[in-house]
Amino acid sequence: PGGRMMRKALDALYAASGAAAVAFLILIAALTIAQMLGRLIGKPVPAADDFAGFCMAGAVFLGMTYTLRSGGHIRVLTLLTRVAPAPRRALEILCAAASVLIVGTVTWYATAMMLDTRAFGEYTLGVVPMKKWVPMTFMVTGLVVFLIALVDELVRLLRGRKPLYVAREEEAATSIGSTAE
Repeated sequence: PGGRMMRKALDALYAASGAAAVAFLILIAALTIAQMLGRLIGKPVPAADDFAGFCMAGAVFLGMTYTLRSGGHIRVLTLLTRVAPAPRRALEILCAAASVLIVGTVTWYATAMMLDTRAFGEYTLGVVPMKKWVPMTFMVTGLVVFLIALVDELVRLLRGRKPLYVAREEEAATSIGSTAE
């Protein structure tokens, strides 16, 4: 039962991250439309492009986990498709562990940078100054959720199960093959 609760909680976290990414994309569209309409009537929206940039960072970083889980990240499979299943599994584990290490390091430093900007009271440059740590929170949150998802996939691999991103890639390849017939 504890495992199912953990799986539900992780899936809910991943879904929330994806939903937040979509919300940021909608905000970008709304800001773009508002800026276009504002220019038409001679009243441009101040700092619309600044806020659209913050939303873009939120959409990218919060969307990484959803993209991973749906098999949407680009993976170079040249070597993996040419080796037997046992070495392929070892290479998948090595790649997943390297990903955890790299994203963990980036997350650590991004969090430290966000905390430093908060401690030093830094503001963004632009028409509407904003405390810099506020938009950086979206980046750090996205990185933390992505790191959790990568650890989740590494654990799946270590337990002998197929990572979800591989299953999704195989499903996509199967559906492409069936539509080509």
